[in-house]
Amino acid sequence: MSFTLGILDQSIVFPGQSATEALKNTVELAKLGESLGYDRFWVAEHHDSEGVAGSSPEVLVSYLLAQTQKIRIGSGGVMLQHYSPYKVAESFNVLATLAPGRVELGIGRAPGGLPRSTKALQKGIAEPETLDDKLVELRNFLNAPASEIHAQPGLTAHPLPGQPARIYMLGTSVSSAELAAKQGLPYAFALFINSDPETARTALDTYRTQFNTEHGGEPEAILALSVIAADTEEEANALAGQHKTVRATLASGKTINVQTLEQAAEFARQAGETYTVVEREADITRGNKETVRKRLLELSEEYGVNSFVFTTIIPNFEQRAHSFQLLKEAFTGELV
Repeated sequence: MSFTLGILDQSIVFPGQSATEALKNTVELAKLGESLGYDRFWVAEHHDSEGVAGSSPEVLVSYLLAQTQKIRIGSGGVMLQHYSPYKVAESFNVLATLAPGRVELGIGRAPGGLPRSTKALQKGIAEPETLDDKLVELRNFLNAPASEIHAQPGLTAHPLPGQPARIYMLGTSVSSAELAAKQGLPYAFALFINSDPETARTALDTYRTQFNTEHGGEPEAILALSVIAADTEEEANALAGQHKTVRATLASGKTINVQTLEQAAEFARQAGETYTVVEREADITRGNKETVRKRLLELSEEYGVNSFVFTTIIPNFEQRAHSFQLLKEAFTGELV
């Protein structure tokens, strides 16, 4: 089987580092990914967090495109609930015109921050559209002027590129899979955020069975997961440490995935709701390159995917870079 491999970097500001150092490491990792032959490099969107420097993926994507030559660069993802589809289309149409065929537009359903940042980002929005409606409008603006049935017929997100940014739907639930299927979009399930295997299987099965082919595409599933590769099993286990995943459910029924119990409590406080929480050991594929390869082949068969995006949370940049090098070596000769 042939595989496509990608990197998702969250521009984490690790203890003792500055935001400048975190973003510099993101740039260096994109260059490394290109030199190693990775297929894509995505950056995340987080708000109101001292621990993450990547609050504006479209700006970071632009800089990374200028620093690389061939690798596809994208968002993982833009939190469309906060923004005008027209403005997002304008931004990514400029990027796709500057770098034809290299721009990917991943869309996320999560807010990317706590309630106060959502409030700030959505200030002045009286009646927000559903994400479903926004996706329809976004994909139309990426390709052509607004139709006659649009509120502003003829409105165009100039410049219209010859090869628009390709949209990917990112998610951690069955509902995100249903939306991706309805829209006929490629779908990436973030196993590193929601590590429940049953949810992942149900989401990917739902995506494939409900996929709408009217847009001319076929189901294209990606598994995004946390991976740490090292020279020895012992080193990989030490680097993985005691990472946890936390899933909180608010009294209103809304669920959120955060990194710590403290973040869950703060989210609930800002939302003004009571909550319950489930804490799990983070699902990190770890080991030497042979062990990691074996596990990834098992995941490929289990979930029916041949496309992976890896995130590797290691504070030391050299060790993080070495992990990606080992991952590439593990699949040499099997990449698309």
